[in-house]
Amino acid sequence: MKHQLALLLMLLSSSIVLFAQNKTIGKVTHFDPSCANLIDAQASIEILADGFEWAEGPVWVKNGGYLLFSDVPKNTIHRWKPGEGLSVFLQPSGYTGILPYGNEPGSNGLLINLKGELVTCEHGDRRIAAMPFGLGGKRTLADNYQGMRLNSPNDITQHPNGDYYFTDPPYGMPQKEKDPTRETTWFGVYHIAKDGKVSLVDKTLDRPNGTAVSPDGKILYVCQSSGSQPYITAYPIAANGKPGKGKVIFDGSTHLKAGKYGIFDGMKVDKQGNIFASGMNGILILSPEGKPLGQIELGQFTANCGWGDDGSTLYITSDMYLCRVKTKTSGW
Repeated sequence: MKHQLALLLMLLSSSIVLFAQNKTIGKVTHFDPSCANLIDAQASIEILADGFEWAEGPVWVKNGGYLLFSDVPKNTIHRWKPGEGLSVFLQPSGYTGILPYGNEPGSNGLLINLKGELVTCEHGDRRIAAMPFGLGGKRTLADNYQGMRLNSPNDITQHPNGDYYFTDPPYGMPQKEKDPTRETTWFGVYHIAKDGKVSLVDKTLDRPNGTAVSPDGKILYVCQSSGSQPYITAYPIAANGKPGKGKVIFDGSTHLKAGKYGIFDGMKVDKQGNIFASGMNGILILSPEGKPLGQIELGQFTANCGWGDDGSTLYITSDMYLCRVKTKTSGW
């Protein structure tokens, strides 16, 4: 009887683990027939882990075969690897001070740069930093513009030529836009040239957030987590890496009022230049010109996404969840 009971408990335990490993959320909706070439309408959005305070910035580490992502309020970067699960990768991740620093002190957007280093957007330390996976600590890539300290760098992308572009809204500051330690009067989009010089791309945006570069390196995309300006803007990139004047390619105002999508956070592009913009209700899929093609609906505000595995899996950070969904496309 004891052996039978033990066997039953083992089976129940295995069933519970299997169930936990196969939890799903949301659905995929096509707005345009062409979306079927990017992702199946029946694609399953799998929950890999949960219980985070605010998950952000997923990035795939190709050499190690694992994912890194931030929990911004917890000042932590987590590591998730198939077959191994979840572990803490780095803590503190974005604030190294001694005193408490607001409710979002940690790292936000993450990037593996062309050198294979981990690049972090750090709220509390108010900088962009790069860290090798081998010996040696972090080095600061940018922490000021013309002597004025940055607010709380949010998201970053890299051009094929090595230049960086990043956004600097106030979300990581203790009192947000009203914080007395602010040194700029704007929330900027910035360019870091290969020589390390930081230049201002745009200071007119209300809440610049996600960034991405087109596969041909000719366009910088920036989206806004703003209720009054839920825009995605495209900036032409010159041969020297400097972006020109931006043009709004998608205005989510009417869709935001209808409760569909808008207030964009992070974004990524695929190899064809299609845009995967996270925000309200999930991830909106748009053509390179800004035409809505479909949505990965999660039913809640979704922070960011990133390509992983062989490049065709989209990893998603959505509030307390880490998720993934298989696509028919891949990151460039």
